[in-house]
Amino acid sequence: MANSGMLSAQADQRPRQRPLGPVMLDLEGSELSAEERELLRHPAVGGVILFQRNFVAPAQLSALTQAIRALDERRLLIAVDQEGGRVQRFREGLTRLPAAARFGTLYAQDARAALDAARAVGWLMAVELRQLGIDFSFAPVLDVEQGVSRVIGDRAFATTPEAVAALATAWLEGVHAAGMAGCGKHFPGHGGVVADSHLELPEDPRPLSALEPVDLLPFRRLIARGLEAVMPAHVRYSAIAPEPAGFSTFWLRELLRGRLRFDGAIVSDDLDMAAAGVGGSPAARALACLQAGCDMVLVCNDRQAAVAVVEAVADWRLPESAARLEQLRGRSRIDLQRHERRQAALQAIARVRDLD
Repeated sequence: MANSGMLSAQADQRPRQRPLGPVMLDLEGSELSAEERELLRHPAVGGVILFQRNFVAPAQLSALTQAIRALDERRLLIAVDQEGGRVQRFREGLTRLPAAARFGTLYAQDARAALDAARAVGWLMAVELRQLGIDFSFAPVLDVEQGVSRVIGDRAFATTPEAVAALATAWLEGVHAAGMAGCGKHFPGHGGVVADSHLELPEDPRPLSALEPVDLLPFRRLIARGLEAVMPAHVRYSAIAPEPAGFSTFWLRELLRGRLRFDGAIVSDDLDMAAAGVGGSPAARALACLQAGCDMVLVCNDRQAAVAVVEAVADWRLPESAARLEQLRGRSRIDLQRHERRQAALQAIARVRDLD
């Protein structure tokens, strides 16, 4: 958006009292630019996802989240990928979190200790983010590591669906205790394909009968435990539906909403990823995801695409989607330094890191 004219005048004429919009966008740096302040006020915008480039120090990030929320009365949602391991956007001044697979390693030796550790670390992650004004992290990863995926690997809790479900449930319990929502990904499962959806469209040829007892089991279990959001995979399950899951009414409406009875928010994976290219232009991708059943779409790392998307979905309003998105707001802030659970969480991190 080189100048303010790239957004239509129509956006400025809409009433300011409005619900969260269906688009989540990124920012270019550690402070809001004038261009970004204008874009984030657009009625179609409902949230901001932050990346490592947006973080300098905890105090700076707190100022940034406050500035985002002060833009208008909607108080946009603010999210991040803070899984742990190689996917932890904020590091300096925060606890270095272990990769999810470390809990799986401990689980094979001592299941109770692993569940306690996952619960404690989920709590710590959420408390640290809530202190900085972040509503939620795009986690937990519910994919089952099956020894083939180039992008999942140690981001998965374990190699069996039962272990993934147990550890992710404990982790979610910790997150909930800290006043944060959870977002399970990548529905219905990214662990059974080799390709990285950031770079190409993965295809999984397995029938639904093969996915049900493995990939879908963790989602089913966590939905029953109150999981607030789900992120679909940019993966095509060719024996089941012609579109990737995030563009598919079968996966989102029939299976996720219907059979699994999920009533939380469905948030697309980044529409700038190569695998999302099957949906056409950025605007066409966003509309296709929303029509398939997503409540919110992510558009990252392409400002012109972001502008095109917010203009294309400016009039997209579903009251039920706005209500689901409201459930993703952070609900409390805890004084971490004075809390008795902090030391237990740090001890749990030390234990899983010291495993052979």
